Parts: sequence; C-alpha cells; structure tokens
Amino acid sequence: MEVSIYTDGSCNTQLRTGAWASIILFANEKIVLHGVEVDVTHHHMELQAVINSILYLEEKSMMHHEVTVYSDSQYVVDLVVRKDKLKDACFKTKAGVAIRNVARVQQLIHYIDRYRLHFVKLKAHAGGNLHQHFNREVDMFVRRELRRALETLR
Repeated sequence: MEVSIYTDGSCNTQLRTGAWASIILFANEKIVLHGVEVDVTHHHMELQAVINSILYLEEKSMMHHEVTVYSDSQYVVDLVVRKDKLKDACFKTKAGVAIRNVARVQQLIHYIDRYRLHFVKLKAHAGGNLHQHFNREVDMFVRRELRRALETLR
C-alpha cells in the first residue's frame, strides 16, 4: 500500500510566526495534521510539515509502506537532489556559516536516507487533478491556521 502526504507551510515574516499542515492519505483514511510555531521562517514551516508527517507515520508503524510526499515547495523537493552536496559541505554555506534551518534540513535528509520516500513537486494553487485538489486543500488549511495564530498575537 502507498501513503500519500500533501504538505504546506506558511510564515508571517514580520512576526516570524508560522503554520504547517499536512494531509495523509492511506487506504480509505484521511488524516490532517497541523501546528503553529514562533520564531521561524517559511522554509522551516515547509520542512516541519514533512517531518511531522513522517513522525506520525513512524508512531503508527507505517514507514514500511511506500511514501510519496507532494509539495509545492521547490526547497523541500530539491533536498533529495541537494542532500549529498549539503552533507559534503557539512551543512554550511560557502562562507562557512551553517545553512538556515540546519536542524530541520538534517532531520529530513536523515529520513530521506532511511526510508523509501518519494517527492513530487506540485504547481502551487493550480487546478485540475486530484493531487492539485489536495494541494489546495492543505494550503487553505495552513493559511487558516496562520490567520488564527496571528489573531491571538494582536
């Protein structure tokens, strides 16, 4: 059986408050996960959505299944291609400084190396097929969560 994960993250850069969400589809089940964090970046939230989905699947002993992550984040999807380069550079920039979100990047790369994860890049906010439907749904959910979080801060 295959597990499909649709993820999204968003961040208010001025307030450095973000939200993440994921929709996990397995058999006839649909699981929605979400969260809000402070002192974060947009990429942090995109990464967190994937990481928390994998943590959920580990907790439920489901990581032996084929897992496909659908994301509109080029940053997340490209980690599969960039992971060896990042490891070789010890997760540092050319200036010798740790990359942003280094702990999250390292954690996701650990999962990429450990499990059979497939990543598919989706066009953001596009219509048409079932994948785009779930991408829009998770996007709307994360935006709603972020709005709620920001309202409590004001």
